[in-house]
Amino acid sequence: MRVRLCVLLGSIAAATLGLAGFSHAEPGDEPFKLADSQLEPVKWTDVEGWAADDQLAAFAAYQTSCQPFLKIKRPRDDRPIYSALWEACRRAAALRPASAGDARAFFEENFRPVRIARLGEAQGFLTGYYEPIVQGSRFPNPEFNVPLYRRPGDLVAAGYKGGTDAFPNKGAQIGRRNENSEIVPYHDRGAIEAGALDGQKLEICWLKDPFEALAIQIQGSARVILEDGTPLRINYDSHNGYPYTAVGRVLIERNLVPREEMSMQRIRDWMAANPDEAPKLRATNRSYVFFRITGLSNDGEPVGAQGIPLMPGRSIAVDKIHVYGTPFFIEATLPVESAKPTTPFRRLMIAQDTGSAIVGPARADLYWGAGDDAARIAGRIRHPGRFVMLLPRELDMVEAGSHMPLPVAKPKIPDAEIRKEQVNAKPEAGRGAEETGTRKSRRHVGPYRGRLRS
Repeated sequence: MRVRLCVLLGSIAAATLGLAGFSHAEPGDEPFKLADSQLEPVKWTDVEGWAADDQLAAFAAYQTSCQPFLKIKRPRDDRPIYSALWEACRRAAALRPASAGDARAFFEENFRPVRIARLGEAQGFLTGYYEPIVQGSRFPNPEFNVPLYRRPGDLVAAGYKGGTDAFPNKGAQIGRRNENSEIVPYHDRGAIEAGALDGQKLEICWLKDPFEALAIQIQGSARVILEDGTPLRINYDSHNGYPYTAVGRVLIERNLVPREEMSMQRIRDWMAANPDEAPKLRATNRSYVFFRITGLSNDGEPVGAQGIPLMPGRSIAVDKIHVYGTPFFIEATLPVESAKPTTPFRRLMIAQDTGSAIVGPARADLYWGAGDDAARIAGRIRHPGRFVMLLPRELDMVEAGSHMPLPVAKPKIPDAEIRKEQVNAKPEAGRGAEETGTRKSRRHVGPYRGRLRS
């Protein structure tokens, strides 16, 4: 029997709470904060490319993601998936699989594959990111005159107390306080590039090219090679509170770059060819990112939001509705070996990072490493993909689905009355297709859209 679960926010909370044994949770606790999502348990044999993947590499990334779980004596997150991952990590801690087959056996014994997508969609969406390596200077000069800033002292977030907690990435009001101690919007990108932060001694270093600064803000980390060869490692610290706007999308919408040609390199080329218009383009993305120094070495990879180093080709950034450390198997055809999407990508990835532009249950940024080669690959990827989330076996989704309440049966209406209603129902002039019922509307989706089928 095959089970398909189409669920909205919190609709499977009660069923999963009971199965996972977390009866202490409050009624408002929601183990799967996956709004507008659908989940479909599948068999391992249904996951294309599962048996061919080198899951020994994936297991190494997974064990790294287990480190934060193993540092705590008991789960600190009330969501059952967090607690179940904590248990799975404890089982993985002592393992040393000798082959991809051994690693695959661990995942198959401890997880269940569940295909996930936004409600009503068959696929998710993939992009790529990398760690830029750029030249920089400790001091401004005619060649290096584009600053990278640390977090300003007047940047605040509602409810944020400072200390060891990370500055809120989203979900909090961010800005600066006015004379009445009210939080008002912070300076946006246009104002900051025009000099709003000048004189505050916030500059970490200086770059040559405004595009490089924009790219580093998009990627969230960088290696800046200073005048004496010192590699200055910087990482995301905070942002100014504005939503992210993709400048590539702006170029497409203004018919300045064809959609099929869009890439980070194409954006760079356009900005170089249009230096007077480039600041206006960058200003359309009002979001601005601030950084912190994380090291002075070329060793290792940047640290993701989970607090562990990323692994090229195995780490992904996901929406914060997911729990870090969750494995995802991704099926796609991507432009890895060339500019055309011809490379089959069937790979088990681990959720270790996030980003303000990563929104949705089946949305991932694939981490490719550092430098120009990684940049070329990452900059080309804007493609659909299928997502399989690996849920720990403690969360039995098939059993949960069998106890899901079904919608109340619709009353039987005589055919004569239906025909009469159809004759009388004439759409008003000028009303949209959604309102006249000629396309599906999500406004009519109820709390449960699940049904069992064989």
